[in-house]
Amino acid sequence: MHKNSMNDLVLTNARIVLDNTVIHGSLFARNGMIRMIDEGRTPSPGAIDCEGDYIIPGLIEIHTDNLEKHLMPRAGVLWPSLPAVLTHDAQVVAAGITTVFDALSVGDLEEESVRIETLRSTYDAILEGQASGALRADHWLHLRCELAYPRLLEALEPLLHHDSVRLVSLMDHTPGQRQYRDLQQYRKYYSKNHMSWTEEEFAEVVKRRAEQQATYSARHERAVLTLAKQHKMVLASHDDTDTEQVRHAQRIGVTISEFPTTQEAADAAYSHGLRTVMGAPNVVRGGSHSGNVAALELARTDRLDMLSSDYVPASLLHGAFLLHTQADWSMPRAMATVSRNPAKALGFEDRGQLKPGLRADVVRMRVMDGLPIVRNVWVHGERAF
Repeated sequence: MHKNSMNDLVLTNARIVLDNTVIHGSLFARNGMIRMIDEGRTPSPGAIDCEGDYIIPGLIEIHTDNLEKHLMPRAGVLWPSLPAVLTHDAQVVAAGITTVFDALSVGDLEEESVRIETLRSTYDAILEGQASGALRADHWLHLRCELAYPRLLEALEPLLHHDSVRLVSLMDHTPGQRQYRDLQQYRKYYSKNHMSWTEEEFAEVVKRRAEQQATYSARHERAVLTLAKQHKMVLASHDDTDTEQVRHAQRIGVTISEFPTTQEAADAAYSHGLRTVMGAPNVVRGGSHSGNVAALELARTDRLDMLSSDYVPASLLHGAFLLHTQADWSMPRAMATVSRNPAKALGFEDRGQLKPGLRADVVRMRVMDGLPIVRNVWVHGERAF
């Protein structure tokens, strides 16, 4: 670890990405906090020569499902929760993510679901990892509330009392709407679990889930809003498709629109003051895997505020860098989508920027053949990667 006895961290000969500019200079941190940023090279003893690499703020991930693949690494195989969390944490830090909101699904429309089965043990494992100091990134909790899930409230209420829960999103994956307006997209996605669905069986599934929505979604939404207000949670909507859905979200106190599926919804989010999140894999792949609006299109129309790695941690930095190279955004603006903007959206005042007085959450990054490579990561001034 490149530290001396005074817990100093000095990075020099670096391209430092600030709020509005990139400077060639040095960053000084002590006891986990940034103390000074200077132009020019420092001869300070123990300084790390960054060889002209970029220094950027530690990335902030607000919605990752990456943990799920470690909880079930092979179909039908459940992995112990704490080892799964530790493996996920290692991947996150290696991707340059220093603050991560682990997105835990509270409910699922699938009758047999790893999400339901592992919810409580995963929640407990994340908190255990935090308390023991075993986690390298700073982990927080994002509770994804499936409004049509019959037992949503009994699953949700016990989870809301920990200080690490800061974000709640309202989801409705009922076939025929939002992400699954196209029923064939729904069938294609879920066919991996139901290869033998006949036309009649699929029609019955659609009917049953529409009935669940009619029975539970509205009353569950009201109850979740009451709980979220009591616990002072940030609220997000999910897969907004049209203007009316965004208007409704704004009326009930939502401030973040996650993964709008159309340009119309993104335009409405902008006009109603909601911050828009899109998937970084959408940027990296050049479009949505389910036929929705491309994130780069929203970037080019100034309707993109934040990125989320969703299911690929390494996509977060890659996607932000592509905003710089493909949408012609400046480096500060591109990197703000994965640092300053999510920090503001989630109420963090101590991180998200390279600025004296803030946490020394710092990533050293080098661009090789157009690909951003994470070389080192510091979380609160401690070397994590």
